[in-house]
Amino acid sequence: MFSKSEFEQARAIVYETMTPTLQYAWPLISQITGCETWVKHENHTPIGAFKVRGGLVHMRKRRLAGKTGGVITATRGNHGQSIPFAARIDNIPVTIVVPEGNSVEKNNAIRSLGAELVIAGSDFIESVEVVKQLADERGLDMLPSYHKDLVMGVSTYAHELFDAAGELDAVYVPIGLGSGLSGVISARDMLGLKTEVIGVVAENAKTYALSFEAGKVVSTNTADSFADGMAVRIANDEAVAYINKGAARIVCVSEEEIAEAIRIYYRNIHNIAEGAGAASLAALMQEKDRMRGKRAGVILSGGNIDADKYLTILNGGVPAP
Repeated sequence: MFSKSEFEQARAIVYETMTPTLQYAWPLISQITGCETWVKHENHTPIGAFKVRGGLVHMRKRRLAGKTGGVITATRGNHGQSIPFAARIDNIPVTIVVPEGNSVEKNNAIRSLGAELVIAGSDFIESVEVVKQLADERGLDMLPSYHKDLVMGVSTYAHELFDAAGELDAVYVPIGLGSGLSGVISARDMLGLKTEVIGVVAENAKTYALSFEAGKVVSTNTADSFADGMAVRIANDEAVAYINKGAARIVCVSEEEIAEAIRIYYRNIHNIAEGAGAASLAALMQEKDRMRGKRAGVILSGGNIDADKYLTILNGGVPAP
């Protein structure tokens, strides 16, 4: 997707603002999964999620190209924090559109970063339509949630993981619109590793799993998962082409499996994981027999979950979407 020199430029931009996040082969997690399990802690970035890396690269490249006018984008939360976080550094105004019923705490975080927040649409896809309308009305540049710059930025976490853990047998990666999974695939390929890269989706938001099976974009009518970072019903066609070529398979996990993975993280390593952040561990747990005795990586992609949902999960329940 990009050259080594382009990646080096992206890495330099990311590390101007943040340090690499850590990864550990936690003994208790490895005991539960039955294999040596490396947890990549993207819940410890400046916005609590991996997306910040792509935002830093994209907004810096906009500034260097002289594109300093206002931008607008749609999100369920973490992309909507990454863009204003980076835009504040490069002095670019940002408007963020989120769907109705979006995470209250993510909305507050977006506002705190100086973005104008617009709440419109019943889900992410409808919010994208609102973005298109407002971009035209206000003369704003529309930013996609999947873009080469974003993939370059987030691929830096995969390089960090492989630098520390070496050639893993497999890495499990949650899928929202696909930048994280694409970033891991690109790092694997750039480093010449044989690691299987496995995408993870929620059973209630299967567009990428269906698209993987069909070899083309297959949309769904709904995406009703409390794991809002994966609640997408129409896959990105560019992402599907890249993922279908580079991923080994896509695993679907239930709401109950995601909730249990969140509890496992808290009980065993006292880390907070949002739904998407815990999905990769849920997938590894589902494939315990297949991975027994091997070496696996799981991406704890973010920890931005509302307190009420988290309490429901810790008390043994599953929150509503």
